[in-house]
Amino acid sequence: MTELTDWLSQRVETALEPELAICDPHHHLWDHRPTYVYRYLLDDFLADIGGGHNVVSTVFLECEAFYRAKGEEAMKPVGEIEFVTGMAAMSASGLYGKTQIAAAIVGFADLRLGGAVRDVLVAEIAAGGGRFRGIRHATAHDPDSGILGADSTNPNGDVFSDQTFREGFAQLAPLGLSYDSWIYHPQIPQLIDLAQAFPETPIVLDHVGGPLGIGPYAGRRDEIFSAWARDMSNLAQCPNVHVKLGGLAMKLTGFGHHKMDQPPSSEVLAGDWKPYLMHCIEAFGPERCMFESNFPVDKASCAYTTLWNAFKIVAADFSADDKTALFHDTAAGFYRIGENQDD
Repeated sequence: MTELTDWLSQRVETALEPELAICDPHHHLWDHRPTYVYRYLLDDFLADIGGGHNVVSTVFLECEAFYRAKGEEAMKPVGEIEFVTGMAAMSASGLYGKTQIAAAIVGFADLRLGGAVRDVLVAEIAAGGGRFRGIRHATAHDPDSGILGADSTNPNGDVFSDQTFREGFAQLAPLGLSYDSWIYHPQIPQLIDLAQAFPETPIVLDHVGGPLGIGPYAGRRDEIFSAWARDMSNLAQCPNVHVKLGGLAMKLTGFGHHKMDQPPSSEVLAGDWKPYLMHCIEAFGPERCMFESNFPVDKASCAYTTLWNAFKIVAADFSADDKTALFHDTAAGFYRIGENQDD
């Protein structure tokens, strides 16, 4: 982390439009020792967001942090909700500034449990202090071993069509819960099928659908963009689906910003990302799009202030109402921030 910090320190930008309210709908908090020594907790995140942008609230996304060490296997992810609820309570005290960290919480529950996953979901709702909003069962998969996550939570590559998974998925809407979808771009048609089968379930697609640019996808950006854009336009026909605008600073997108001698400027990032972001906004409309940080994962390529500056450059010519939606209202509305919280 010291090496990354030194690299990022070479570029310090001033926040553009510092008065514009932001709800950051996608970040993580974790301590994954002993797997790897990289702690990212409340103080670390607060340091990143302290560059001048008006971040008023955030949404925590599951990242396998602080699972329970004991008890039933299916219930172990409830520990992550307990942990984040504590972080949210610390933030709500006002001691750490005005930003409401983890104002909404998205956890994990294994939908492959089928109907039995309802007990896990009910336990997570209880642990969430009024902030628990849904789950992400990450299914990003590619058959090529060179793609990150190929052996993670979706070993068969087609879990969306699994009947038991769908029985678990069916438990979400009756409990008022949403689903965050983390997939790679070739899987978008699978998500379309799932969204059409469950029109009552609110779904948000993370990271603009995970356009890949490494391994067998390297050097094929125009071809892949064309296929991605077609599938995203088709997905936009599902009214229950929203999309998060971000994740493009991840190494797997193949832009290679993390390999530069100095961190890229917000202008460089905006230029590279604009085709993806604009296509999503045009297809889904601002009322179903939300900019996201995906921190600290996207920190591999840029600082938090630079990342949001890039988004603001892309949206520079948008109306005030559209900016309000893209930077705050769509996310706050989707995750029902401010509803039924204990504090």
